[in-house]
Amino acid sequence: MLAVQVLFWVCAALILWTQVGYAAALALAAAIRRPPRHGAGPARRSPGRGAAHRDSLPSLSLIVAAHDEQGVIAQRVANALALDYPRELLQVIVACDGCGDGTAARAREAGADLVLELPRGGKVRAQDAAVACARGEIVAFSDANALWEPGAARELVAAFADPRVGYACGQVRFVQAAARGGNQEGVYWRYELAVRALESQLSSITAGNGAIYATPRASYIVVDPIMGHDLSLPFNVVKRGRRAVYVPAARASEKMVPSLGGEFARKRRMMSHTWPIVLRGGMLSPRGYTPGYALMILSHRLLRYATPLLHVVVLAANIWLVAAGRGLPYTLTLCLQALVLACAALAGLVPLRLPRLARYYVLTTASPAAGLWDWLRHGTSASWEVAEGTR
Repeated sequence: MLAVQVLFWVCAALILWTQVGYAAALALAAAIRRPPRHGAGPARRSPGRGAAHRDSLPSLSLIVAAHDEQGVIAQRVANALALDYPRELLQVIVACDGCGDGTAARAREAGADLVLELPRGGKVRAQDAAVACARGEIVAFSDANALWEPGAARELVAAFADPRVGYACGQVRFVQAAARGGNQEGVYWRYELAVRALESQLSSITAGNGAIYATPRASYIVVDPIMGHDLSLPFNVVKRGRRAVYVPAARASEKMVPSLGGEFARKRRMMSHTWPIVLRGGMLSPRGYTPGYALMILSHRLLRYATPLLHVVVLAANIWLVAAGRGLPYTLTLCLQALVLACAALAGLVPLRLPRLARYYVLTTASPAAGLWDWLRHGTSASWEVAEGTR
């Protein structure tokens, strides 16, 4: 019986650590350290925009990988061309991954500098092909439905003034696609960005995002086509002795998946790409990590992905302990778990924020397990599809 109690409390502690305690520990560590050099804290003001600063800017290739994006690609190219970045230093590349619609034609009409029409090979291989053709010292990447603020490119490339920086990602803000869609991703994402800023301040970030990120072209890393850049690049950059930073002043926006069901499907697909990175892509190997960064990977990535298993163990052990009459604390913890599950079940019937948050937590917690099942059962395709309601 003692073993079951220990198992319960250890697993419960690990859940609390990865969900809450880790962020609190980062905040405490940041509070006693000096201010960061890059990628955290208040947004830095861009340097002056005179001729001298123009001469100091690196050339930049902005790459947009697209599959059947004819509805949004013209807007994306126009947004890229409107960036506050010298036009002679900016190259806009659209890499069409097996498009069967008018994406390529509309990208050319909108003014893209280079449009690649490629066979379907997946997003990563389209990005690889674009990097091979890029002329910029810095290669930046964006989703087809993302829109950058005018100063985003300047803010992003400013991170590379520090030669230790090998990867920089900006801040993506999710715009609600439907007024009553029920997705609570925005709540989670604000928390995630706060944690990311603390990681960047103390060491390096453990993951990026696909809407706005960049790396020096000479340092670009080719990864397995099923292993997306968002998770693969940051820790691989760290393994190569450089920093992966977060630049909150480099801002972009994307539409949010409107429904909780759609968000679960999106995260499930993402996790089917994540598990190969974790289990055979090098993330588990501590080689190249500092002790602090290894703890970040364990706390923010590995334990987060293991949360479905931890919750199952906690629930099963809790039921066992209550049935064995082990006391009031276990009755209270079981009631708390039952309350969360009940709220999640009622989210579709009760239009209140708390049940929706509970359902969001349950579904997103389940997504790593669902993604692992998908990968083990039938593998993961390198190709990708547009998420529901994001265009």
